[in-house]
Amino acid sequence: MILQRRNRILRQSASIRALVAENRLTPDDFIAPLFIEDGTGLATEIPSMKGYYRYSLDKTIEEVKLLWSLGIKSVLIFVKSPDHLKDNTGKEAWNPDGIMQRSIKAIKDAVPEMVVMTDVALDPYSSYGHDGIVKDGEILNDETVEALVKMSLSHAAAGVDFLAPSDMMDGRIGAIRSALEQNGYTRTGILSYSAKYASCFYGPFRDALDSAPGFGDKKTYQMNYANRVEAVKETLMDIEEGADIVMVKPAMAYLDIIREIKNAVQVPVSVYHVSGEYAMIKAAAERGWIDENKAIIESLTSIKRAGADLIATYFAKDAAKLLQQ
Repeated sequence: MILQRRNRILRQSASIRALVAENRLTPDDFIAPLFIEDGTGLATEIPSMKGYYRYSLDKTIEEVKLLWSLGIKSVLIFVKSPDHLKDNTGKEAWNPDGIMQRSIKAIKDAVPEMVVMTDVALDPYSSYGHDGIVKDGEILNDETVEALVKMSLSHAAAGVDFLAPSDMMDGRIGAIRSALEQNGYTRTGILSYSAKYASCFYGPFRDALDSAPGFGDKKTYQMNYANRVEAVKETLMDIEEGADIVMVKPAMAYLDIIREIKNAVQVPVSVYHVSGEYAMIKAAAERGWIDENKAIIESLTSIKRAGADLIATYFAKDAAKLLQQ
């Protein structure tokens, strides 16, 4: 055969493939989620997330230092609130001495350059396990936004770098941005969960924080997974209201949404590679059905290829180690 183009020329060796690769993962791409609880010396493995732990604050600091040594420059904090502190107002969320507020300060003291992001939603503090205040079986929007503003200001006072509202209430980004400006927190950023879908892939996360909804589901505020245009609309509105970074959640089943958002916006796009996606890879690898290390890198690369600038992933530490090899 005489061919004018032989595409395989650019695939014939590892060196050539690396030379012409269109996307390349680095630890700079990763945000490492951390689960924190009160106590000392605690490292509790999450049963549905094999190899992932909920740490007490002292152990969290050890983990943060390890992540930094691997080149990971950002952590996203979630806390487990004890049942006796949960109620329908979520008031523990803005306790200046709460576990979240103490964690922000401790991490920034231990590793000042680590970018600290915090979850902003009421579900870990709610006796109902919902992201907002409940009345007569309904999740109230405006009252919840008022609570989220209080929560956000308490995180800003503790020294957080980015607030990450994950609640999907209408108008919360604008309200939080206005409150930050009015209170002088002009250096505090907002990473908005702009396109967060009502997904079945969140199950293990809810085990980690004991935050499953006590009734119904979250479909009246999280997005319908059948919709694409709505994701762009939600994201553009969040940017107008003051979001610095936007997020798509989940990741693997929503690669088309990531690309749509990337094409539509001019701010960084983050993606959450969620607990169910982590658990599926772990479970398949444990049974010998896939190569775990290869699945980690291929999955994360596909997310970046789709348009993600930042990836929150439970594989952050494993991936950073693999990329050093």
